[in-house]
Amino acid sequence: MTTPTDHARLLRLATRASVAVACILIIAKAIAWWLSGSVSMLAGLTDSALDGVSSLLNLMAVHYALRPADDDHRYGHGKAESLAGMAQALFIGGSAVLIALQAIERLKHPEPIGAAWLSIGVIVFSLVLTVALLMLQHRVIKATGSNAVNADSLHYRSDLLLNGGILVALVLAGFGWQQVDPWFGLGIAAYILWSAIQIARESFAVLMDEELPTDVSQHMLELACSVPGVLGAHDLRTRISGNQWFVQLHLELPGDLTLSVAHGISDQAADAIHAVYPRAEVLVHADPQEVVKAARAQ
Repeated sequence: MTTPTDHARLLRLATRASVAVACILIIAKAIAWWLSGSVSMLAGLTDSALDGVSSLLNLMAVHYALRPADDDHRYGHGKAESLAGMAQALFIGGSAVLIALQAIERLKHPEPIGAAWLSIGVIVFSLVLTVALLMLQHRVIKATGSNAVNADSLHYRSDLLLNGGILVALVLAGFGWQQVDPWFGLGIAAYILWSAIQIARESFAVLMDEELPTDVSQHMLELACSVPGVLGAHDLRTRISGNQWFVQLHLELPGDLTLSVAHGISDQAADAIHAVYPRAEVLVHADPQEVVKAARAQ
């Protein structure tokens, strides 16, 4: 388990590395596209530019999300990550449309690709740099469980497939199959648009306080009920804010317990859930079982 200081340091390291990699790839792919005129390379350049925007948004969002709760934000600032995700989705969706239009134009008016082998070298360099970044992100995700870094990592993993497709298109174009390039550009545009939709859906779910998966909620109830003295649990509610889960539930306890004993059992139930799900901040309300039975009987 990482300390809060280590957690923040690793998150900042991962997000800064992501921005640096995106900037390097933008420069390399821009030069390659300028010399080759490849639609596939343009798609790769656009994707890297979006990676740069996304990574920069993640950097700012993580910086803001790491701020502790204050009087105006009692649940912290974690939803900044999801707001950044919605902005990313808009950028990515718009770029997919632009790439598709460029590919259609190239299909109507074919042009030869120049410096194809230089572009191939740039793509190979991109693949190597992306793999190195993914290795760092994997380490950070394993240590922190960060949703923001995990989403960024998923995006860069998909970039491996995207750059692999560009590599195939450029190799074929280098051997005279020029018409393959715009078709690959169209396919990449469709892929980028699908990624934008997925990012938007995930971000929207968090912003709308969607519940945690049913199996997780059920397990939390089981953990609470396993505490000695707990007769039942109900009304469990969950939501996500950045890297933190907020959990509320009601415990059913014997009505003759003193307030101190009921409080102690409630703390044990919260600790049992937190031990298995460290990201969960648990709020427990104790109900006398007699009151619960009477309410259910009505």
